Amino acid sequence: MESWFLSTRDAGAVEEMDKPGCDPVRLARTYAQFPLINRVVSRWHGVYTRHIKPLLSPMRETTLLDVGCGGGDIAISLARWAARDGLSLAITAIDPDARAIHFAQASALTHTNVPAVTFRRTHSTTLVAEGAVFDVVISNHLLHHLTPREFQGLLNDSAVLARRSVIHSDIARSPLAYALFSVGTLPFFPGSFIRTDGLTSIRRSYTAPELRAVLPPQWRVASAPPYRNLVLLTAPKHHV
Repeated sequence: MESWFLSTRDAGAVEEMDKPGCDPVRLARTYAQFPLINRVVSRWHGVYTRHIKPLLSPMRETTLLDVGCGGGDIAISLARWAARDGLSLAITAIDPDARAIHFAQASALTHTNVPAVTFRRTHSTTLVAEGAVFDVVISNHLLHHLTPREFQGLLNDSAVLARRSVIHSDIARSPLAYALFSVGTLPFFPGSFIRTDGLTSIRRSYTAPELRAVLPPQWRVASAPPYRNLVLLTAPKHHV
């Protein structure tokens, strides 16, 4: 059993929004609140600035795949930032959950000043079978959802799909992160799964040493404070 100090992963915990029969109203509110929580917690603008923007060009189109895109806010934000910087970025965002893709497509229609993001209900293994290739492959808060077999499958798929870089961003499990999230979200996010599922996500997430223990050669872990891990692969060898 998990200790109070989160010394081990609670891999058996299940997030409410992952349940097929979860409340659709609360689920929609959760997707709608993702942009705010991701701005505060995930901090993708820093990841974009450090790891993605240097790969982009105003003249040559760069392609990016967002795996497990959820409500689509990360993909839409990346498209907005690249457009603002005058850089050419074509984004495909995928999720196997029809509910997520439906919300993401509807949300994208409200962002009229952002280049189109292509949303697909599919899995990374399907794209591998199709022979698809992208310059960059990313995910946000996906790794902790996966079984060990699914985890390794995602890494394998990512290495095949990416020409230049893979960036999987996830929570770093920590007692302090758990306490801060628990207190910080208590008065907010009514009628959604943000707080309950966020706490479950922290319990399910990896520490950096745990990630290093299960990563294949060539992959590395970078800390992204506060309480973030980036699982990175640069120039997958089969595309070099």
